[in-house]
Amino acid sequence: MSEPTANTRPFAHLHIHTEYSLLDGACRIDQLMERVKECGQTAIACTDHGVMYGCVQFYKAAKKGGHQAHHRV
Repeated sequence: MSEPTANTRPFAHLHIHTEYSLLDGACRIDQLMERVKECGQTAIACTDHGVMYGCVQFYKAAKKGGHQAHHRV
């Protein structure tokens, strides 16, 4: 993820696979939310393949960090 600068428009990743995504998940939810905050993003989307196991954890972590949470399977 790129670092925010004063001259950039707001950005949010809308295609992220968490550790729960079958075959291609690599992001740990807690570490992901820390990185989202570091980059100054206000929203993040969970687009795991084939499962919804991580949705509740993802939602709670996003809200705790002050981010909007979006889910797509």
